[in-house]
Amino acid sequence: MSRSKSHDIFARAKHLMPGGVNSPARAFGAVGGEPIVFERGEGAYLYDVDGNQYIDYIGSWGPMILGHLHPKVKEALHAAVDQGTSFGAPTERENKLAELIIEIIPSVQQVRLVNSGTEATMSAIRLARGFTGRDKIIKFAGNYHGHVDSLLVAAGSAAATLGVPNSPGVTAGTAKDTIVLPYNNADALQEAFERNKDQIAGVIFEPVVGNMGCVPPLPGYLQAIREICTNNGALMIMDEVMTGFRVAAGGAQELYGVTPDLTTLGKIVGGGLPIGAYGGRADIMGHILPAGEIFQAGTLSGNPLATATGIATLQTLKELNPYPELDKKTQTLEKGLLKAAQQANVGIVTARVGSMLTPFFHEGAVHNWDAAAQCDTKRYGKFFWELIERGVYFPCSQYEALFVSVAHTDDDIAKTIDAAQEAFLKIR
Repeated sequence: MSRSKSHDIFARAKHLMPGGVNSPARAFGAVGGEPIVFERGEGAYLYDVDGNQYIDYIGSWGPMILGHLHPKVKEALHAAVDQGTSFGAPTERENKLAELIIEIIPSVQQVRLVNSGTEATMSAIRLARGFTGRDKIIKFAGNYHGHVDSLLVAAGSAAATLGVPNSPGVTAGTAKDTIVLPYNNADALQEAFERNKDQIAGVIFEPVVGNMGCVPPLPGYLQAIREICTNNGALMIMDEVMTGFRVAAGGAQELYGVTPDLTTLGKIVGGGLPIGAYGGRADIMGHILPAGEIFQAGTLSGNPLATATGIATLQTLKELNPYPELDKKTQTLEKGLLKAAQQANVGIVTARVGSMLTPFFHEGAVHNWDAAAQCDTKRYGKFFWELIERGVYFPCSQYEALFVSVAHTDDDIAKTIDAAQEAFLKIR
């Protein structure tokens, strides 16, 4: 499979952009080699600049739940473009998208549209601090909430430590009010609240982690977070940027029956265009300017293009209710990967919630970052490239989830399993 044009374009890009990319995951640093440069997407497929076709399990890291260039989304975008691209002023589409979000996610009584998932989490944390009058935030190791300074911290070796900056440019002062805990450990959360009485504004978390691979919550864990937050006057902030409208219509909070105080959204809510949102209880949201005093603003927030594609996507999901079928397809893929690995004598375990799935090159179940960090990432990298050579595009990192879309057919799933079987035999 030739990728000479990709090579030439990336070589030029390295002189123009840091590392040749505009987001580090695209550089393929976790799997080696050079990134593939894509030209177009349609349905369940991506096509690179060299004309190669791939079955796409990235879906722009989640938002393409309907597949690429879904007719209704494409039609909505074209209609919006014909009316203008940005006004920096209210439009009716903002109302329509907000109404859909509030209708589908019961915990959201009011919502504020922003431009990305990072903006959503940053704004939700500011709101939690302003609403409670407290400074500290709890996050969990292996949970990613965008490149927000106060959340870009890593855990120490103890069960709970004050955050240590995880990137140059993030000051110790910025990180000092972030407490990092192990995921899926309710006891550690309770102990952190006891040590920081009346200081914690909120707990932010991915209900199904997608950024150390797909890692589901253990039974009762989300309910424990809810109870501990309630008992201590802190806000429960559920980061559903990845899981919202993905694992169920109402996100992970619907799937697991847990009601957060604040929810952050992104990915699917824009149908593939840049957008984010945060929302929750009306009494909390009422503290945001201009209704309240907590500042957050953005010229492109709720822009006409992203709201148009978001409305089309959410309305289509309502009409289709694809979740049972997505679950079935992804389960078939999961079982096929496990069987293929077993036949090749390659050790993997899988984790899946709805249409999110990760094959971990690991001996036991992965419930937290410490376990995920033990995965054989080199072998995963070899597996990734063997799949690429067979026209299957999996995540370019062991620590990213893959996504199945409405556009994937049973034949696509079968071809993927066959490709995986050949790939496992090559890397054993």
